[in-house]
Amino acid sequence: MSTSTEQQSTEAAAFLPSPEFAATARISSMEQYEEMYRESIDSPDTFWAKEANDLSWQEPWSSVLEWNAPDAKWFSGAKVNMAENCLDRHLTSSRKNKAAILWEGEFGEKRTFTYQQLHREVCRFSNALLNEGVQAGDRVLLYMPMIPEAVIAMLACARIGAVHSVVFGGFSVESIVDRLSDCQATYVVTSDGSYRRGKAIPLKANVDEALKSYSGVKKCFVVQRTNTDIEMIDGRDVWWHDVTEAASVHHTAPGFDSEHPLFILYTSGSTGKPKGVLHTTGGYMVGTYSTCKYIFDMNDEDVYWCTADVGWITGHSYICYGPLLNGVTQVMYEGAPNYPDFSRFWKMVEDYSVSIFYTAPTAIRAFIKAGDDLPNAYDLSSLRLLGTVGEPINPEAWLWYHKVIGGGKCPIVDTWWQTETGAIMISPLPGATPTKPGTATRPFFGVDAVILDENGNECPLNTSGKLVVRKPWPSMLRGIYGDPQRFKDTYWSEYEGYYSVGDGAQKDDDKNTWIIGRLDDVLNVSGHRLGTAEIESALVAHSAVAEAAIVGRPHEIKGQAVVGFVILKGDQEAGDELVQELRKHVANLIGALARPDDLYIVAALPKTRSGKIMRRLLKELVATGKVTGNTTTLEDPKVIDDLVAKLQG
Repeated sequence: MSTSTEQQSTEAAAFLPSPEFAATARISSMEQYEEMYRESIDSPDTFWAKEANDLSWQEPWSSVLEWNAPDAKWFSGAKVNMAENCLDRHLTSSRKNKAAILWEGEFGEKRTFTYQQLHREVCRFSNALLNEGVQAGDRVLLYMPMIPEAVIAMLACARIGAVHSVVFGGFSVESIVDRLSDCQATYVVTSDGSYRRGKAIPLKANVDEALKSYSGVKKCFVVQRTNTDIEMIDGRDVWWHDVTEAASVHHTAPGFDSEHPLFILYTSGSTGKPKGVLHTTGGYMVGTYSTCKYIFDMNDEDVYWCTADVGWITGHSYICYGPLLNGVTQVMYEGAPNYPDFSRFWKMVEDYSVSIFYTAPTAIRAFIKAGDDLPNAYDLSSLRLLGTVGEPINPEAWLWYHKVIGGGKCPIVDTWWQTETGAIMISPLPGATPTKPGTATRPFFGVDAVILDENGNECPLNTSGKLVVRKPWPSMLRGIYGDPQRFKDTYWSEYEGYYSVGDGAQKDDDKNTWIIGRLDDVLNVSGHRLGTAEIESALVAHSAVAEAAIVGRPHEIKGQAVVGFVILKGDQEAGDELVQELRKHVANLIGALARPDDLYIVAALPKTRSGKIMRRLLKELVATGKVTGNTTTLEDPKVIDDLVAKLQG
């Protein structure tokens, strides 16, 4: 597939790092990037040993990498403790009394933890876990709100060698049962409830229901957050505050093998059964440390804020571990971006003087729809770097983010990576990389990312194919928990010895990588492959559109028909005339094949609480006229009823 019209329109619009930013950046030129990248590919042992030496190891490694595809061992023979690196090693420096976490609750409550205070709380909960029988290697399921105790629990598990498996607090009882059963967890950490848009959401009640179907849990630790009436089962349930108050604040971090399991995080699979992605300690630690250091250009003066939830990989790598490894101060927020309205994020940027802000394109498009007046009412001048994560960002949203939020001065790091990769794989380096709206640009150090055709040949520039990674990288997944064959079949079978990403992509004339979208989100229309992300981007480029989702429905002649759902900006009038204009607009930008066969103007799209559009539900809806799949993770399940009525009307 050739480069799209929209992509071509941005080809000449490269944004260069400002001389002021580059002057103090860790990577300050493309020449420096190219030199370091070449070393990371040609001499990975040398490169990653230098990065690893920034961190604390209780025993040294005998080899940096042992690789027998698809099995990797990083820093073999080393003994290390992740929590010690996130906390203890900072206590001998000026970071000891520096704020590690600035937490704000949805109602405005504030809590601050210095590195020393966070260390004390992690030691306390580590001892509480040990006192209740948790041992290294045990699986501990966390089902938590966005409160500091979530990070404390993750770090405490890491400290004692227990394997945490965090389940997003918006997931259903059935999802909890599936994950408990798959990883055979024996302990749970949860909360009485969480707050979302001012309402108390029951968490402990969901755990109680799940434990009726799974009997393997010995203890359930419960944080008091909402003061909701809950049932505490004698002998099984214990209050967090009781067990921590009784525990010592002193704990010596033991060393674990570099390949000791750190966490299992479940992600969607094409079969419907979630995959338990397994990450280990040493390599993941080096990967999250180095990506934070270079991509976010972190330094001691920064106040960093990632708006993700700890239930996702972004919350693991870029809230819990990476920032603390780098010793920065970070903001952590409990609630929704639009509570009490869409000014909440911008007020917090002003209040905390946030300098690095990392959020999702879905949120950015929602902010665009809410209007410029809200961010313009706040002082955002503390920002020096912006980031995006979760999906490709369309150029219009990129430009708005750059101009309105960044004041035209902040570099944007558009990051591509996955739960499986553990850390960012493709991204600009803010002091070096010329950026273009919509592209993640170049691979990070050690990432040998190429685009192949069906025969395994590297695709020419401006031609789409399958994105693969040819060399191992430190933060890579080590398996699907309990299912090594599925691990091989899913990720390593298409091109022998190469990691298959599952995304379509292409490179432009400057060798920048453009992510087209999931290969299962690529439509086959009359034998032509069309990326849903590309069509969505074209729709959102129209001045009337705030957000769009594209799916395919079966078509007896063309194979698949293109179906679009759009949310309009502000007071835009919906009508057939605008629908036809939008269809024509897509045809003009991409080509007649991409023109939506059906286009619906809707008030809302089905989204999870983290803001991800549930396209599989839209696919089912347009194919069958109804939705029978699991809707318990939706922010507002009523959206489905409205969409069904819209299609039937």
